[in-house]
Amino acid sequence: MLTLFLTVALVHIVALMSPGPDFFFVSQTAVSRSRKEAMMGVLGITLGVMVWAAVALLGLNLILEKMAWLHTIIMVGGGLYLCWMGYQMLRGALKKEDSTAAEPKVELASGGRSFVKGLLTNLANPKAIIYFGSVFSLFVGDSVGVGARWGIFLLIVLETFAWFTVVASLFALPSMRRGYQRLAKWIDGVAGALFTGFGIHLILSR
Repeated sequence: MLTLFLTVALVHIVALMSPGPDFFFVSQTAVSRSRKEAMMGVLGITLGVMVWAAVALLGLNLILEKMAWLHTIIMVGGGLYLCWMGYQMLRGALKKEDSTAAEPKVELASGGRSFVKGLLTNLANPKAIIYFGSVFSLFVGDSVGVGARWGIFLLIVLETFAWFTVVASLFALPSMRRGYQRLAKWIDGVAGALFTGFGIHLILSR
């Protein structure tokens, strides 16, 4: 049993550390807005992981195999959302002044917006769909008891929250924020292009 938990913990942290939409969303929010806003996004992402983990424990891989149309809807819908996020970031980057201009003001998101964006970013994340629909499902077969399933569920949730808290705290450091203010236009542009690329890839790979 201990081996199972250690294996799941190792596989999940590797999946979390692999850069994807969740990572870029948290880091960009922390560096451009505030740690508080980034943490709201982290809570949203964690809730998304709770949803994916719960569905995986109920047999996500079997659901996707038997309902191909649902898989297509998830992929296309998620891809369109990521493309929209990318467009918003690219548009914001084009509107930013050059680094030689006055120091930009930090625009704070209004109540709960970062939480919702974090949740939707995770639910639309192609990595989450593939990971929980295939890799994660391997660890929760019929031989795994109810107690172990709940343990794995809690492990995944806590590990996700802990990792992205570290990311949010790191990118919210004053030195990181000063660096962002100098390169805001380019950082947001790259983040927007990445989100758009993730979205297009998700749509085409359905």
